[in-house]
Amino acid sequence: MKYSYAEYVLLFKAIADPTRLNIVDLLSCGEMCGCQLLDNFKITQPTLSYHMRILCESGLVNGRREGAWMYYSINGDVIETISEFLTEIKSNKDKWFSNINDQCNC
Repeated sequence: MKYSYAEYVLLFKAIADPTRLNIVDLLSCGEMCGCQLLDNFKITQPTLSYHMRILCESGLVNGRREGAWMYYSINGDVIETISEFLTEIKSNKDKWFSNINDQCNC
């Protein structure tokens, strides 16, 4: 799946916060309950909810309710799309540099 630049900006903004990036890293180990995530931080439950809302709205994280509990997991498709986007940027730059004999005007 390809996104527009505006959509990529929202994804990168979502992980640009150290707490949210840490949450994504924790979720890379598998699905976690909100209370399990909270145990890893010195933040309040409303603050965790704020961060989880941003991550879920961006599409990076999936949330599911089971009774009174919320469980979160990484959306692997979105992570793969970000990875492909960054790989494409790098490969395009490599091609561009090779075409100008490694002369850069940066």
